[in-house]
Amino acid sequence: MDVQRRRFLTLGATMGLSAVTATRLALPASASIADGAATQTMYLTGTDVDSPVPWDFQCTAGRRSGVWGTVPTPSNWEFSGYGTYNYGGTLTPGESGKYRHRFTPPASWATRQIFLVFEGAMTDTTVLLNGKPAGPKHQGAFYRFRYDVTSLILLGKSNLLEVTVDKDSSNNSVNQAEREGDYWNFGGIFRPVYLQAFPTARVDRIAVRAESNGTFTADVYLAGNVSSGRAAVQIKTLDGTNVGGSVSTAVSAGATHVTISASVPNPKLWTAETPNLYQAEVVLTNSSGTQVHGLTERFGFRTVQVRAGDGVYVNGARVLLKGVTRHTFYPTLGRASSPRLAREDIALMKSMNVNSVRMSHYPPDAYFLDLCDELGLYVLDELGGWQHSYDTAVGTSLVQAMVTRDVNHPSILFWDNGNEGGWNTALDSLFGSWDPQKRAVLHPSANVSGIDTNHYPTYSAVQSKLAGSTVYMPTEFLHGLYDGGAGAGLDDYWQLMTAAPHAAGGFIWSLIDEGIRRDDGGGAIDTNGNRGPDGIVGPFREKEGSYYTIKDVWSPVQLTSCSYYETSFPNAFDGTVGLTNRYAFTNLSACTFSWQLVTYATPGGTGHRVTAQGTSTSPNIAPGGTGKLTLGLPGNWASADALRVTAVDAAGAELTTWVWTIKKAPDHVGRIVVPVSGAPSVTGTQSSDTVTMTAGATSVRIARATGRLTGVTSNGTAVSLANGPALATGSSTLTGLTHAQDGSAHTVTATYSGNLTTVRWRLDSNGWLRLDYTYNLTGTHDYLGVNFDYPESKVTGVTWLGRGPYRVWKNRLRGVTTDVWTKSYNDTATGKTGFTYPEFKGYHANLYWGALHTTEGTITMVSAQEDVFLRLFTPTQPSDSGTAAAPFPGGNISFLDGIPAIGNKFHSATSVGPAGQPNTAAGTYARTLYLRFGS
Repeated sequence: MDVQRRRFLTLGATMGLSAVTATRLALPASASIADGAATQTMYLTGTDVDSPVPWDFQCTAGRRSGVWGTVPTPSNWEFSGYGTYNYGGTLTPGESGKYRHRFTPPASWATRQIFLVFEGAMTDTTVLLNGKPAGPKHQGAFYRFRYDVTSLILLGKSNLLEVTVDKDSSNNSVNQAEREGDYWNFGGIFRPVYLQAFPTARVDRIAVRAESNGTFTADVYLAGNVSSGRAAVQIKTLDGTNVGGSVSTAVSAGATHVTISASVPNPKLWTAETPNLYQAEVVLTNSSGTQVHGLTERFGFRTVQVRAGDGVYVNGARVLLKGVTRHTFYPTLGRASSPRLAREDIALMKSMNVNSVRMSHYPPDAYFLDLCDELGLYVLDELGGWQHSYDTAVGTSLVQAMVTRDVNHPSILFWDNGNEGGWNTALDSLFGSWDPQKRAVLHPSANVSGIDTNHYPTYSAVQSKLAGSTVYMPTEFLHGLYDGGAGAGLDDYWQLMTAAPHAAGGFIWSLIDEGIRRDDGGGAIDTNGNRGPDGIVGPFREKEGSYYTIKDVWSPVQLTSCSYYETSFPNAFDGTVGLTNRYAFTNLSACTFSWQLVTYATPGGTGHRVTAQGTSTSPNIAPGGTGKLTLGLPGNWASADALRVTAVDAAGAELTTWVWTIKKAPDHVGRIVVPVSGAPSVTGTQSSDTVTMTAGATSVRIARATGRLTGVTSNGTAVSLANGPALATGSSTLTGLTHAQDGSAHTVTATYSGNLTTVRWRLDSNGWLRLDYTYNLTGTHDYLGVNFDYPESKVTGVTWLGRGPYRVWKNRLRGVTTDVWTKSYNDTATGKTGFTYPEFKGYHANLYWGALHTTEGTITMVSAQEDVFLRLFTPTQPSDSGTAAAPFPGGNISFLDGIPAIGNKFHSATSVGPAGQPNTAAGTYARTLYLRFGS
């Protein structure tokens, strides 16, 4: 037997424990609980979905119904081809799963009390052991429950376990709270099942209160045939080193509860930034001093306060929760999970500088909370309930199950009693009856416990809330439907949050696009229309554009010396960068800073070349403070194209990377658009409707009636770029068109009345076509600039120097960085089947040059000015996008001075902040572009 994990089971030996779990959560070798006093555990299923055990199985309805087969356990049976897939309240009546499993427990358990433990089964569970009921039917899918099977089990012999799991509950309130929520519903034993064998007297559980001042109290709950003796607690570090001495208290015969207190001077405190953990080893001894039973629990010293009208404080420091909501979900597994998948999700969240997670809408697997303790995430642990609540009888037992299982996790700051009206207020007081820390109980979307958690506020609503006197922390905001919300608007919201005296942060909905891979639908991803594709990442954790915006906005290291959107080098650069420390506990001296000077590839190449690099001395900037980072660049830094500066946290994870371009658009033009010696002069000819300019193998045709490009021929191949420049917004009427020889070049000049003023085409002997255009606009508009037409069917990809690799919206400009990027053509719609990232189509920020790869050759585009947006075609927008969509101009290739913002599921772009407003045109715009066709 291996040493068993420290929370999922109580201390003792474990049979069949997976290596990953044993390694992650093993107790130290120095644990001093005697073998005979340890809980012994035997898994009947696998330890998690990564290591399932086949059980006999029959489903009563849907696919493969009525026939016995096997199903991996734990799992949700739909993903083994059984039953039906259901979303929300669309359950198939009467769908149940019948399980059978034989096992042989050790004969050595003869003197022990034996429990059969289920970590979770959906939804009503009836258990027979050797043909006899193990106990009453359990109701509620996401909660640990157990039966005393001492009198039913056959030790050293084969036992038959029979379990019936009803997908829907016979209790209507359970169905309303769990099965009618806005998420996928599955069936099955989706968390592990195991046996626990205890000595006849035992420490059943403990509940710890460990404060930041070092005070420690453990409520020790006893059960079984308890005789007089003592209960002792030894606090240890995770490596097993004793912290102080053991403390104990007398236990009288028949006692069910004792309290033990201790004090640790200057403990290492737990926060999400500093996840310092200890363990409490609790041992029950009899009157002769012999160990009867013991267990070990991890915990952390920390104090959580909600200060009225002020904020949320951890260890005396105000914290802003940079949070996301998370379902336990995987597209091929449903709600069944593993420590590996939990660790990957936590690493994903922390990689985008999230510091908190809200459990939606049920308590997670115990090992998820273990990892939040270990890796550092603040947690809102949630009782089931989505717009409807459990009745008081069922709810009481489920609150007890949730709190007693999870109470010792320092990561949990608050309990959530349901969600969005799924609050049974009669249950509120019960949380504290099992929680000695007396954590505040929240009603997500309501105002209780001194925190207003109102959901999906507009920008103006946030302003109003923060102008009041109540702590404000929306537990859902900026609903990330498709490509809207999430990162779009976050910078505006967060500027309000960071400046307000009683903001406590918020939670973006949601982390994951909840789409299942349908084995009954050819493997396609099904998000149930627009109800599931809410994620910052895709179902397989594909990073979407908002991921990078959130990473940038929520980085604890922020710039103070220049605009977030500035892409050119700061004026009067003195070799330093102004920084703001938005950590709550960490000095920036704990971070590492490095820099690179880079030179970008020209058309035909990709990426960048590092010309110099180094590290900078980390500045001493206290939490909440500002200061300067001295880079220590070489004297020739100005010869580089750009400066890249990266901040890395104490654990070695990248927090953010900033890029400032040293060379500007004219510098790139001078490097790319170069004369060709000995090239022949350009000729110009005129027909009744066209002016044709020819330079070598390149011919360009301009319509005399419009002044627009009508077509190009390059090396004998027709290039279909045409019908531009046409104003994206505004009107124009041609008033005149002339063409003339201009040295070795030829020009066509068109003049207009209306918003477009002039267009001038110049074809040079080097084959570059120069386009100068001027337009005049005032007022507000979704987009500003000019369009061209090009057949989308002929495009294969694009390479460009600009900010990427993701498309942007006016209210989601952060997170993209300047480089030479390349991507192949795709027609994916964010959050729909395909999940291909980055999306090809859309608006791309700050074009320097671009090479559109087509079946007609390469079309190279170079901007002579900064801050031009390149629009590539119109993305497919699902018909149910609603306000989580943005407008696009005519044509399909555009060069724009302003682009639109995007809304979210519940609000239009104009409702989510200043960056969501239309562009205010500044008057006259004059732009120069260079175009070249072919290699």
